[in-house]
Amino acid sequence: MTDAASTGVKLNTRSVFVVLGASALYLLLSYILVGFKTDQLVLIGIFSAAFFIAPISRKFITGFAIFVVYWIIFDYMKAFPNYNYNTVHIADLYNFEKRVFGIHFNGKLLTPNEYWRVNGNTAIDVMAGIFYLCWIPVPLAFAAFLFFKNRRQFLYFSLTFVLINFLGFIVYYLYPAAPPWYVQYHGFVFHAKTPGNTAGLVKFDNYFHAGIFKSIYSKGSNVFAAMPSLHSSYPVAVLYYGLKNRLGAVNVFFGIVMLGIWFTAVYASHHYVMDVLAGILTATVGILLFNLLLNKASRFKQFINSYEAYIS
Repeated sequence: MTDAASTGVKLNTRSVFVVLGASALYLLLSYILVGFKTDQLVLIGIFSAAFFIAPISRKFITGFAIFVVYWIIFDYMKAFPNYNYNTVHIADLYNFEKRVFGIHFNGKLLTPNEYWRVNGNTAIDVMAGIFYLCWIPVPLAFAAFLFFKNRRQFLYFSLTFVLINFLGFIVYYLYPAAPPWYVQYHGFVFHAKTPGNTAGLVKFDNYFHAGIFKSIYSKGSNVFAAMPSLHSSYPVAVLYYGLKNRLGAVNVFFGIVMLGIWFTAVYASHHYVMDVLAGILTATVGILLFNLLLNKASRFKQFINSYEAYIS
């Protein structure tokens, strides 16, 4: 490995100006595209504090810049709604789901979402909410673990995570899709700028007298981005790299979380079964594509080697 003292993240005049300049540019571009939000100041505050406090926090936040870039791009998608570029799929997706995965109940053919909406209970509501709260914290916590355990594996996981998201974003624009709850509340008529909805997760919020999911879904970039379910993609990547790093019993936990998120996506009416399957496929393609780039693209390997040395 390259000597960190000579190639690692350094605090000097140049790096200070880069951080300050990037922060100012981010605020300006955000104001133009999506308007000013206090979240933007929080992000800059966290990044700047970590960068300036100590060498290890500077390396940590520089490594996590991969996730920061992903989040910024995701947020900026609000400025370019996918329904402006392609027709939103509502009735056709709903009817296909019912035809392929429909459940006969009380003389009617229901989608799995509709079935669980009338057959759920409080215990499942609580467990489902807990699982769905894991969809971002678990990947980020796993990334932090890898950062301190193995910087190369950290980069592999982080870049795979972002690649999976970019693949998902491409599908969002090629195939805009309404979630199951949209049909429940709005039928098959398209309404642009429909706000996010907690759907079945409102039961979790109500049980704990909290607005956790309400707060989360009020910040969504686009409700017509249900296909693929990236909620379902993330735990696949986590489990894959957990198995690669031979984490033993921890992988059992990752597997349970993965199955729980898949189930909750359907149970809470945020995704069809088809969306979940598409999310699993997206994660699989992302992993395979990353490994292909790693094995075939020499410049990509050089980039990873340089980045690893930079944060070591």
